[in-house]
Amino acid sequence: MIPRIKTLKALDNYILAVEFDDGYKVLYDVKDDINTLPSFKDLIDMCGLFSQVQLDSSRTCVYWNDKIDLASDSIYEFGTRA
Repeated sequence: MIPRIKTLKALDNYILAVEFDDGYKVLYDVKDDINTLPSFKDLIDMCGLFSQVQLDSSRTCVYWNDKIDLASDSIYEFGTRA
């Protein structure tokens, strides 16, 4: 089952605070993706873009634009329990 996101908040230092429908809460460090995935570099290069993170209508993906997104199952698995 794909975890659905209940709440999403962009924090300082490229961290996402995410709560899922099952009550599981994580902090997800996007810096690892920024350092690995070329498209994610825009989150640093474009002032204010990181704070504009959005949740898609299915609540299974967060995104910033049409090039940068993260699946909820990755956030669930690789986030640090909050």
